Formats: sequence, structure tokens, C-alpha cells
Amino acid sequence: ACECPLYWKGPLFYCAGGERTGYVSVHKFVAMWRKILQTCYDDAAKFVHLLMSPGCNYLVQEDFIPFLQDVVNSHPGLSFLKEAAEFHSRYITTVIQRIFYTVNRSWSGKITCNELRKSNFLQNVALLEEEADINQLTEYFSYEHFYVIYCKFWELDTDHDLYIDRKDLARHNDHAISNRMIERIFSGAVTRGRKAQKDGKISYADFVWFLISEEDKKTPTSIEYWFRCMDLDGDGALSMYELEYFYEEQCQKLDNMAIEPLPFEDCLCQMLDLVKPQYEGKITLHDLKRCKLTNVFFDTFFNIEKYLDHEQKDQFSMLRDSEGESQEISDWEKYAAEEYDILVAEEAASDQWNDGYEAELNPTDHQKANVLKYQMERRPFFEMPSHLAGVDLDEYDYEEYFE
Repeated sequence: ACECPLYWKGPLFYCAGGERTGYVSVHKFVAMWRKILQTCYDDAAKFVHLLMSPGCNYLVQEDFIPFLQDVVNSHPGLSFLKEAAEFHSRYITTVIQRIFYTVNRSWSGKITCNELRKSNFLQNVALLEEEADINQLTEYFSYEHFYVIYCKFWELDTDHDLYIDRKDLARHNDHAISNRMIERIFSGAVTRGRKAQKDGKISYADFVWFLISEEDKKTPTSIEYWFRCMDLDGDGALSMYELEYFYEEQCQKLDNMAIEPLPFEDCLCQMLDLVKPQYEGKITLHDLKRCKLTNVFFDTFFNIEKYLDHEQKDQFSMLRDSEGESQEISDWEKYAAEEYDILVAEEAASDQWNDGYEAELNPTDHQKANVLKYQMERRPFFEMPSHLAGVDLDEYDYEEYFE
């Protein structure tokens, strides 16, 4: 009747007061909808109005929780989660981070109507109705993507308090990320809330941003993420000093591996040729966003494994690949699909040794949703707080860093 996509049902119900009473009267609903139609002229404005707190004209992270809880409760692709309430808050936290990662281009922690309009989020909400397999919605809602992120975090979070420190994060991907970069992540350049500065720990929410940025360095948000980290003095440009600061540790790592490092001057020439900065002697965010091979640039300065991978290839073939890929799947989607397959295979292999379990898992015969259900039952480490208060969203203080 309101001509809204199906998964607007939760926000419509709650906005008309249904959360308090468990039902909505026709009178209340019509009054609420009339008010929205008088002030909101497109879907973005309507959606923000339905979710926002009274007196606001933007959405913060907590505003998305009731909407996403309804998706968890009623989407057929998540029906296997009904029995695993402890997973709800983790999945919801992940989706909220992915929404803000992609939609909140200002890094303000507040999604405006304008940001929502410019994004594809509402199209994805509409697709929830048409797509029974939630894993096909790879931009925000995929359960497989959540599962990969969460497993990666859980491996690092040895004491399982849902926070990780510098040493934990340094172990990611077999110590591929440089210590200097890890220090920058914990400095507050890209993390939210005060925990990182006070206790030297970052939350699961912060880890979602880290992992997506680490595995796909070509998106606007990931370029901004790593630029913030490398811009030591916060002047909005990367100086030659800043590049040398990060490259020094890469040279030490290469020496330790008995590989002759390229002298900094030669490396710098290569990188300037790659980026072609507008102004001599400094690289701006705008320069990097124009560059087709930002992943090569960033990996050169803080990811030794990926740097060595790039060194094996010539730049022309990488450029060709990157141009061809723009039509296909993103680096993040590729990574998530590969890692998910590895997790499923490991699960199957380990359970070959457990009496009575072999027959229960056969990914070729069952949908992936059943595999996920099986994994949840079998993985002993998935014991988490079940209530929604467990969604750790921190207090967000942002600097307006980017125009």
C-alpha cells in the first residue's frame, strides 16, 4: 500500500509505535505515513526518517539495529540462524560496519539523505525481497562474507574478549603487515572510539574496516583508510619522508629474507611513475584516487607478501588485469569467496576424523546455508553474548578529515 520494498516493514512498524505495543492501529499508521509523505520526497529521505532518532536528520550506527534484526528474523536466506541467537549481534555489527564503510563517504559516523541517495544501499535493501540466497548480496548482507571476517578475527582474538591488541593484529596473514603500519592503525588515524588510544586495543567493528581495506585497496574508502595511516603529520599529502619511513621497514624485512631490496630512490621513481602526482614532491589523496594501481603503491610500503607478489608480475599485465576486473568482481569479493571455500574445506577435513560427523557435512548435496548451520554447531569457539547489547559500536568521535 505504501509502495515500499518488503524489508522496510520493520522500520514502518517501529516508526508507527509498534515496538512498544506489539501492534499498530490504522489511525496511528496513517498519521505517521502522512507526516512522512509531507516532508520526504524520495526513498532516501523516507528511509532516513523511518530509522532516525527524534530530532535528528541523519542515521547513526545504532539506528540500523532494529531494521537488521528484522532481516535476520525473517529473511529466508538466514533462517538457519533462528537457532543461533548468539550469532545475530555479530552478523548485525558486520553489516552495519559495511554500510558505513561504503555509504558514509564523509567518515562522520552520520549517514545523511544525500549520502544514502548517492549509494546503492537502498537498491540492495530492495534486492533482499527478490534474492532468497543472502550470499548473493555481496556488498552488505552476505553471511559468507560475515563468516570469513569473523573467523579471521577469532583467530587473532586469543582471549576472546572481542578486542585485539597490536600483537594480535601483527599476526594477521603471517606478519605480512609492517609494525610501523600497525602502530598507525592503533594511533587513532582510522579507528573509532577511545579504546585504541586508552587500552591499545581495537574492536571487532574496527577489524571489519581493516580487513576489507587490506584485501581491496582500490575502493575510495580503502584508499582514504591507508592514506590516513601513511599521512603521519596529517597535512593531507604524503611527503617523501613519509614514504621513506614506511619503506625502511620493508627493506629490513627483505634483508631478513635474504632478498636484496631496491634502494629507496629507485623505489620512489617507480612509485612516482605509477601515481603521476599533480605536484612535485608530494602525493595527494586525489592523485591516488586517479591511479589504477593503488594496491601496488600501498603494498610496496607496508605489506611484504603482496609487495613480493606484485614484483613477480609486470605492471602492464597488472594494469590490464585491473581494467578488466572493473567489470567483474572486486578484490574483496574474490578474497572472501576463496577464504570461505578454505574454511568449508578445513571444516570438512577436520570432521573426517570425528566419529559420527562425516555424514552430516556434504557441501555438494546441501545448500551452503546448511554448511553454515553445521559449522556453527561444530565450532566450539562460537560462544558469544546473545543479547543485542553485545553489539559493540563504541562512541564515535571523528575529525572531518576529507572534503
